[in-house]
Amino acid sequence: MNDSSPGEGHVHVVGTAHVSADSVREVEETIEAEQPDVVAVELDEGRYRQLKGGTPDDIEARDLLRGNTVFQFIAYWMLSYVQSRMGDKFDVKPGADMLAAVETAEGEGIDVALVDRDIQTTIQRFWRRMGLVEKMRMAGDLAFGVADARGVGAVFGIAVGVFLGPLIGLYGDIVGISDVILGRTATGAVVGVVASYLLYTVATFVLDGDDAVLAGLGGGAAVGLVGGFGLGLGAGFVSSTLGSLGVAILGSLILGVLAGIVVGVAAGSVLNVLGLFAPAEDVEEFDMEELTDGDVVSAMMEEFRRFSPGGAEALIDERDAFIAHQLVALRQSGHHVVAIVGAGHKAGIEGYLRDPSTLPPMESLVGVAEKDGFPWGKLIGFGITVIFIAFFVLLAMAGVGNERLLTIFGAWFLINGVFAASLAKLAGARWTSALVGGLVAWMTSINPLLAPGWFTGYVELRHTPVNVGDISTLNRILSDEETPMRELIGQLFDVPLFKLIMVVAMTNIGSMIASFLFVTYVLPVIAADLGGISGVANLMFEGARNSAELLWRTLA
Repeated sequence: MNDSSPGEGHVHVVGTAHVSADSVREVEETIEAEQPDVVAVELDEGRYRQLKGGTPDDIEARDLLRGNTVFQFIAYWMLSYVQSRMGDKFDVKPGADMLAAVETAEGEGIDVALVDRDIQTTIQRFWRRMGLVEKMRMAGDLAFGVADARGVGAVFGIAVGVFLGPLIGLYGDIVGISDVILGRTATGAVVGVVASYLLYTVATFVLDGDDAVLAGLGGGAAVGLVGGFGLGLGAGFVSSTLGSLGVAILGSLILGVLAGIVVGVAAGSVLNVLGLFAPAEDVEEFDMEELTDGDVVSAMMEEFRRFSPGGAEALIDERDAFIAHQLVALRQSGHHVVAIVGAGHKAGIEGYLRDPSTLPPMESLVGVAEKDGFPWGKLIGFGITVIFIAFFVLLAMAGVGNERLLTIFGAWFLINGVFAASLAKLAGARWTSALVGGLVAWMTSINPLLAPGWFTGYVELRHTPVNVGDISTLNRILSDEETPMRELIGQLFDVPLFKLIMVVAMTNIGSMIASFLFVTYVLPVIAADLGGISGVANLMFEGARNSAELLWRTLA
């Protein structure tokens, strides 16, 4: 198209499918026929170097402390993996259209302009723009292969179950959940895990890939349910190994999570029936002829917009505007430009080229995206910190001695440190990284705006470089359907990015588990002579009353 003023250059926008062989031919033919001054491609500097076989950018250690970095890379990994699978389906390398544009331009002696926004900025803004439900929907798709309300319900149910589990351990007897049931549940879980591993090992001799995994999981679940829970096989071993407290913790957490998943999936199924969650479009339904049609690609982008309006704003709309800014500048410089962009971006870019006055300011398209609305997350984080401090202050005002307060704090520090460091080490962290995460876990667990995993990951990155090129390695490993799961997991942990993600995640999970266990199991034991949880609560009320009286006397 050429909606330019006299004396300006003009822009011809070519919309492509990034995994289409037809798009590659169209790109080559258009550039050779047009012979433009500049070929503009939907790439940034980092992706251009990677496409040309260069070294991808490393993740800077300091960037990890800016928050959500690991989650952003998971989102980037997800998007890259989907495109890679589409490329495998149609036997075309993802990005072949952009590579063809670059190589054709260079062969014709034509300048190449990289007009896309930096991928790290896009993914950061993509993650920040996604709502909580949208993130849970994505997690449900990744974990369970279900992107509708059932996946959201399962993810939400797991989160609720983690909170519900300790309550079952404390008050389950009120609704008939006895110690015997908790013991049978814990036994069933342990027996099921052991049986799953053994059955999977046997299944790998006769089955491949996912079939062996499903056989192991299905058989293990059946053995655990019937043998462990139903018949109580292995109950003595589990009880002697875990102890009564360990059995109660494991049994109640499993019951809580299972209850949460069942209720969540059931509620999600009802929402699906009511039509409140439209299922995401399955790319497997598109054949090659459809995929090369720009209208169909645009329809896929609109399907993503229904899936995640906030994510689509960062991934599609903002990039339309950013690319259009670059093209307008090239056109105003008098250049004849052929712009190679994804078909889903073509309409938006052409709209801006027709009327550049509608372009949003460039400064609104770069930098850290701020979430709209009230900052509930910050408020909750601040509130939890205040509650933690108030807990000790009010107990002190109620007359609880310093020695007892120090014991309570020491238990909080120790359980957070042990769980965070142990799970970090289990994920493969260095001893120094695990120790740092354990030392700060007590502090970060009282402020949701911080996470011990950031600090563990920071130390890890000082020893092991991680870059976005690891994502293509992960895609290659995950596309291997023949390697046994045990070897596949080992290969994943050999990739620095995957290991970093697991170390950060496991450190954070350890701290969260420790916090729940402290409040629901450890504190009642420590404060048994104070009356347990109810006695501590009464002391806090007494401390609040004493504080109010002291303040009143001071002001009066």
